[in-house]
Amino acid sequence: MKIHHLNCGTMCPLCAKLINGQGSYTEPGKLVCHCLLIEHDNRLMMVDTGIGLQDIQRLGKTFQKSFKPKLDPQETAFEQIKQLGYDPADVTDLFPTHLDLDHAGGFSDFPQAKVHVYQPELEQITQPTWKDKLRFRFNQFKPTPNWQVYKQTNSQWFGLDAISLEETLKLNIFIIPLIGHTKGHVGIAVPQDSGKWLLHCGDAYYHHSQLDETDHMPTGLKFFERMVQAIPQARHNSLEKLKTLKAQHSDEIEFFCAHDPVELERYQINEN
Repeated sequence: MKIHHLNCGTMCPLCAKLINGQGSYTEPGKLVCHCLLIEHDNRLMMVDTGIGLQDIQRLGKTFQKSFKPKLDPQETAFEQIKQLGYDPADVTDLFPTHLDLDHAGGFSDFPQAKVHVYQPELEQITQPTWKDKLRFRFNQFKPTPNWQVYKQTNSQWFGLDAISLEETLKLNIFIIPLIGHTKGHVGIAVPQDSGKWLLHCGDAYYHHSQLDETDHMPTGLKFFERMVQAIPQARHNSLEKLKTLKAQHSDEIEFFCAHDPVELERYQINEN
């Protein structure tokens, strides 16, 4: 199983000091959209898709003013897959950690792919509350994706309730409910050839220090995390699960979130 770590959308919100914990108050910050491209048995799969080709025209002004995304077509998963010598039409499966606009933007670039989603997450799109209607970009789900919906967990992964994809896809990949940021937020666990697991934690946390005992999460990032949480107590519980998991199994699992540039750089340096 070959795994590529991609940045599918750079965002430069105001104030590096408050967003990244370093730099000046006048310097722009940097956030990434850390996605995985997985090559296995002549199929291509993605964990999250970041900002897609069509998002350059369809993202709202509020998001653009707040996060100042680069909206560079060369950063899209579609173009990066081509740059790696693959055909985007060969992408068979997408595993979003959740359906926020900076994670689901690439769905429309891969209309042939199955989108594997936890039912509580999909219900925010199919049965949206007024808050859901404000949060999600429903034009990202047109045409309607080829949803593969999972209603409940069927397995365990390091003691956590999980959805095993062994039966449906013949893959040793797990979907781990980590709800709170959204109502059906999940992590995606992928095995590496080294024997260690990768756990893409999505937005279950935002800054690498959050899983350590000495949490020094930047103030601005902490404020945003709490502002957008769908279920506060559940988000806190999910974070505590991850902290415990790391404390007990850091020799077996590598953890990373969706937006931390420090974590992404670590993997990309190793790839190169």
